[in-house]
Amino acid sequence: MAKYPFNILKSLIPTKITQNQINIYIIIAVIIGFATVPFFIDVDTSYFAYYLFLTFLFIVIAQGWNIVAGYAGQISLCQNSFFGLGAYTTGLIWLYDVTKTGYYFDPVVMLLSGLVPVILAIIVGIPLLSRLRGDYFALGTLGVQFTVTVLMLKGGAFTRGADGLHLPSVAFESMLPYYWVGLLLALFAVAVVYFINRSNIGLALKAIREDETSAASRGVHVLQYKVFAFAVGASLTGIAGSLYGIYLFHINPDSVMNLNWLFYPILMCVLGGNGTIMGPIIGAFALAALLSYGDVYLLETHPILSGLIIILVMKFMPTGIIGLKDKILSRR
Repeated sequence: MAKYPFNILKSLIPTKITQNQINIYIIIAVIIGFATVPFFIDVDTSYFAYYLFLTFLFIVIAQGWNIVAGYAGQISLCQNSFFGLGAYTTGLIWLYDVTKTGYYFDPVVMLLSGLVPVILAIIVGIPLLSRLRGDYFALGTLGVQFTVTVLMLKGGAFTRGADGLHLPSVAFESMLPYYWVGLLLALFAVAVVYFINRSNIGLALKAIREDETSAASRGVHVLQYKVFAFAVGASLTGIAGSLYGIYLFHINPDSVMNLNWLFYPILMCVLGGNGTIMGPIIGAFALAALLSYGDVYLLETHPILSGLIIILVMKFMPTGIIGLKDKILSRR
């Protein structure tokens, strides 16, 4: 009888831990580690905290482009338009007192900032994705981003032209809410890609990426899934733009619609590994390190080094850093 409770306890302990369980434990430990960083360092004065905030922001926009290009195989060159549109939506709602709320990190405003790019993605996505493929679609989206930028510049008193929108910076108190919100958005973006990848939608997107004709012959509604991927990517990018707009308090085409926000997600996916969940995350950490610490330690030479690293990765690791695992295992 004395051994009976011990036997019950022993039966509850798994005798063998699977690889999936180990991965889950690692993910939980990493999330807890990032979540507890503000308890050990001062996020208002630590440059490392700024680096993590930038990384979280990069993860969101990288996963947004990853859904479109990595899974659906559609090279979009207007992500900076979605990013800027999300920032402008937040600024306009705030300045014109549309929702009658506090606006500073208001989840309703951030949700609307992700919804407006979805509307644009659907409006331009249906005609472009139904008629254009490959490089032609990429050029079509490039025309979209130029059009949106011009509209923001020529918006007159509504968008205030090149000077842009000046949000009340007196709302700023600490970097802590930026860190928390950035972490939550990064987790949300990764979760969206994970569940899409594990669903029938992910299978359909991969089928379209490999061969649209073959996918259509097997009952996949190609246009519907491509527009869906385009819209989801636009939504994530727009929400990231909303967070960045609140961080800057000054929203203009030069700050939120410049070509950096077009190339950053592409570079992160190429560096880490396109069409994977972990690839954009690895690429975000790498690119944020190059951009943030390069300015401090490498001064004006860091753009040269960054470009050289990207060229070498594309030359010798076309599948990105995440692809090294497959290469090592195949050699073994």
